Amino acid sequence: MIEYGFVKSIDKSFDDVCKILPEEAQKEGFGILTKIDIKEKLQEKLGVDFTRYTIFGACNPPNAYKALSAEENIGLMLPCNIVVYEKEGKTVLSVIKPTVAMNSVNNDALLPIAQEIEGRLKRIFDSIG
Repeated sequence: MIEYGFVKSIDKSFDDVCKILPEEAQKEGFGILTKIDIKEKLQEKLGVDFTRYTIFGACNPPNAYKALSAEENIGLMLPCNIVVYEKEGKTVLSVIKPTVAMNSVNNDALLPIAQEIEGRLKRIFDSIG
């Protein structure tokens, strides 16, 4: 198991998870700013066939504002990534742990913000399955 995120295999289809993820994120105050289809991009740019893999960039505006106010360059770590991909006939959901990501910044003001966001992301993660 990875240390920098929550990961689980689920029985829902890839398409179903990609459809419900924005809805579940919205319940926790997140909007999806970006949606990157990695399979499509790797085919387009490199001509390679890759598994279905989508990266969602999720943002909670009030907490993003707090984090940016505490640390101007924290935008390098925003938005929070949520990944959906296929592996061995299952759909995998992976969500970043902001407490781990923010730990490298060495700014104590970010810890409570990271904890708040991580709790919200974990609830999104738990709601899909």
